[in-house]
Amino acid sequence: MRTSINFKEVKSDSEAHNFRKKTFDYIRKDLTAKNEYWSEEKLSERLHKIESYCKEKSGRKLQKNAMPIREAVVVIKEDTKMVDLHNLSKRLEEELQIRVFQIAIHKDEGHFDKIEKIWKPNFHAHLVADWQDLKTGKTLKHQSFHYSKMQDLAAECLGMDRGIAGSKGRLEAVEFKIKEKEAELLEITSNIHEMRSEIGSRKFEDLIVKENDFLGFKRVQTDKTIENYEKVFKSYNLKIISDKEALQSQSKIITELQKKNIDLKKEIAVLKNKLSNVLSIGKTYSSERLKYLDSVKDTLIKTLKFEKTKLPHLFNGSKEKVISEINSVCKKVSQENNIPFSAFEEVFKDSENVSQIISLLNFGNSEINYNSEQIPLHQKKKKQRRLL
Repeated sequence: MRTSINFKEVKSDSEAHNFRKKTFDYIRKDLTAKNEYWSEEKLSERLHKIESYCKEKSGRKLQKNAMPIREAVVVIKEDTKMVDLHNLSKRLEEELQIRVFQIAIHKDEGHFDKIEKIWKPNFHAHLVADWQDLKTGKTLKHQSFHYSKMQDLAAECLGMDRGIAGSKGRLEAVEFKIKEKEAELLEITSNIHEMRSEIGSRKFEDLIVKENDFLGFKRVQTDKTIENYEKVFKSYNLKIISDKEALQSQSKIITELQKKNIDLKKEIAVLKNKLSNVLSIGKTYSSERLKYLDSVKDTLIKTLKFEKTKLPHLFNGSKEKVISEINSVCKKVSQENNIPFSAFEEVFKDSENVSQIISLLNFGNSEINYNSEQIPLHQKKKKQRRLL
């Protein structure tokens, strides 16, 4: 079973929905007792603290378009417990500075599958988080690979498979919903046509009541026949009205989903173009490109340090052995953080980066000196290709 986590701006009615402070027609009240809730602070109280801290730290008010509090819907399993989500919250704070202060586990939502005739639950949890950077007082700034890291953490902490990366996964989910809604629409339309067909068929002859008169001839009993017709037409009329309303609702949902589908396809195209531009040499994107490459370098350095802490002698030995170990770490960082190989190539093109990475490892081996001047350019390029 796959999980996913996606943070968006928190809604004003979040607490009412999450903590079931109101009655909603799309939930099963008999299952609400299975829900779990935890809250460290109310939304209004946390927002006031965020605004005050921003003013104190930066000397300015929080920007109107800022999103200092965000909410994520996380796909969970039926047996997921609150402790699992607390563990996920702890990891989000440790690795991404995201501080979760409200959690709601919902096991009373879902839908009735009209084809399979069964209830299909939608097990999920809501995480409401403080998105403020405690160093600056402003909102946290994350790169694309940080959002990928969120998916990794969710899968790891909840013991589930990782969702499909990025907008592609969301796009596939929207396309699936469109097909599902179109199937429901087709069924509703079919029901309406079937009822109209029945109204015009010979089935209604059964509603005619005939009785023998005193001469033995069969006569239509008008009152009873009209009564039968009125009951049937009333029932069909109510059903047609209900299905028409459902049809209009489904049509509206399909239209909205199709629009969202188009928007997501545009978003994917923009993101692909942005990644290409960020890694290009163009002056327009030089600042963003440098920030991105710095974050890639920092991620690599932290991982190398961590690996050396676990195994102190990992990077001791010949130059070839050290290069081989760095190669393995680069592959690991690339896979775990969804960092394209071309980003590492850009990092290792800079001789200062190479020197910094090597020196920070503090090998303590006099036989290995990796000053960039001592490594011929063609060897550095060859080394980069091996790393990537």
